[in-house]
Amino acid sequence: MVSYAILILLALITYATFPGNTLGNKGLEPTIHTVFYYGWISAISTGFGVLPLCFFNEMKEYWVGVSNAIAAGMMCAASYSLFVEGCTFSDDNDDSSLSPVFRTLIGCAMGLLFILGTKSFLDSHEDVKVGSLSGADTRKILLIVFVMTLHSFSEGVGIGVSFGGEHGNELGVFISASLAVHNIPEGLAVAIVLLPRKVSKATAAIWCVVTSLPQPLMAVPAFIFVHSFLPLLPVGLGFAGGAMMWVAFMELLVEAYEDTDMVTTGVASTLALGAMLTVQRAIEDSH
Repeated sequence: MVSYAILILLALITYATFPGNTLGNKGLEPTIHTVFYYGWISAISTGFGVLPLCFFNEMKEYWVGVSNAIAAGMMCAASYSLFVEGCTFSDDNDDSSLSPVFRTLIGCAMGLLFILGTKSFLDSHEDVKVGSLSGADTRKILLIVFVMTLHSFSEGVGIGVSFGGEHGNELGVFISASLAVHNIPEGLAVAIVLLPRKVSKATAAIWCVVTSLPQPLMAVPAFIFVHSFLPLLPVGLGFAGGAMMWVAFMELLVEAYEDTDMVTTGVASTLALGAMLTVQRAIEDSH
């Protein structure tokens, strides 16, 4: 009941914060209100990733493994895109003396160290609970949610920077819309991990949205202080990519192999990887 109340609250916030005729108007300069709203819509879209799974009531162990393999493939694709975006980052206002590739590698190393520290902390607190879940399931859920939330910080900065750049509303609207579409399969990846662990669909949708809340929260300061955030963007992209890649390989793929077999894990993760990359490429080509 509480989960549905939260979903209604999210819907009311979406309606109440609608900026009216300033939305997407090329003739007007972007405002803090519009930047926040586009980041908010991008975050809310992540919750729609649960919808394809609403037709399943319970999963057997084998299909839990397949689901983990699919989630791992999606996360690997997202990591790859983050690394590419960081390494090829270019902006006239970027005044850093370090190359984008080097900054991305620094971020990747920091992300790996950070997620290892986080996992060590969670493993040392075996009594941690989330609702009716406890032990290994809770630690796994918190790790996945944490990593997906981390990578949303860099996406939020990307939204804010795009609105604060020379193309203003036009580029900002495109980047936000692209992220909103991109967030749906990312929400699916989170939901695939949550639902087999007895998390309700409504609660899973809320957790999906939570992983993307940094997008509107980071979009506003990045828009206001666009020149300060630009040099740090490749570091943030590398940080998120490194953390996500570790979880995909060392957590999800290992668990998928334990629940299925090598061939099933390889095929499912590869197909998911290819599908996610295809979607991302289609979004990029549409610009």
